[in-house]
Amino acid sequence: MPSPPLVVPDRAHRIASRQEGLLSIDQCRSSGVTRQQAARLVAQGRWSRPVRGVYDVGVGGDPARDRLDRARRRASLLGPLACPGTVVTGVAALVLHGVHGAPLDVRPEVTVPDGSARRGPDPVRVRRLRLRRWSEVDGVACALPEDALAQAVPALPRYRAVAMMDSAGHRGLVSRAGLDRAREKSGDLVGAAARRSWWDECDPRAESPAETWARLGCVDAGVAPDALQLRLVTSSGLVVARVDLAWLLPGDSALLVEIDGRDVHSRLDAVVADRARQNRIAGRRTLVRRYTGRDAWDGTVAREVAAVLAAEGWFPQRPPVDHRFVLPS
Repeated sequence: MPSPPLVVPDRAHRIASRQEGLLSIDQCRSSGVTRQQAARLVAQGRWSRPVRGVYDVGVGGDPARDRLDRARRRASLLGPLACPGTVVTGVAALVLHGVHGAPLDVRPEVTVPDGSARRGPDPVRVRRLRLRRWSEVDGVACALPEDALAQAVPALPRYRAVAMMDSAGHRGLVSRAGLDRAREKSGDLVGAAARRSWWDECDPRAESPAETWARLGCVDAGVAPDALQLRLVTSSGLVVARVDLAWLLPGDSALLVEIDGRDVHSRLDAVVADRARQNRIAGRRTLVRRYTGRDAWDGTVAREVAAVLAAEGWFPQRPPVDHRFVLPS
């Protein structure tokens, strides 16, 4: 006679829902699920085991989060769940702090605070980094953002590294002085020397990784923006909009570039609002161009902006002192 279905305690589901559907062995036990019961749930196909010592209970995470961001968080959580007593480091720590711009595939990584060696289950990387300080993020021990950047940047490509610096700065998680300290702390790590100049490219005004990529592409193409987050105002001083990247053109005109976010601009109400906003800022003295994150990543923004600027006779200019551009009446 088949055994009755195993009822999973609500406590287990509540914990897992905060951890992108994941539970450690210890959390299973504290929730009232024995190791034998967990094995049975896996055998029944109701649970899975992505890493030794960690179970996927099939409970979704925060639906408000982007699917890719949830996947990054999930990967980042595997490390501390599989290796109790460790601290999350590098890119994984930055992801848990809410920093954007990480690679699509995040490798779980942790360290034992005293820097001692420990072997983690594949694919978890256990680094030998001594940490004297860390913080808790939703109950998970994570390297501080400043330290995590020092650990992460030496192994990242430029677009990812600068985007994560920008995001950490924009979110107020690290100051300019903190970035300078992170650069110095990263000095002994493999890859740090080749990336030393990248720290100076950080600009916390970028509101998304796509804005960072667009800015870097334009800098590389020799057409660095004249202004970032330029305010557009009426002759009476009313702020109409703020644009991501701007170039001041001859004849008191401007090229205004907006980089659309993947989620925000995909909803119908946002599309309607964007259309109305564009109608307000487009005029005889403004050239408005809109691009996607993919356009920023693959260089389309830089190529097309450079072509427009060449045709318009652009030359680099300082942004207005009050960082605003007055639209014609």
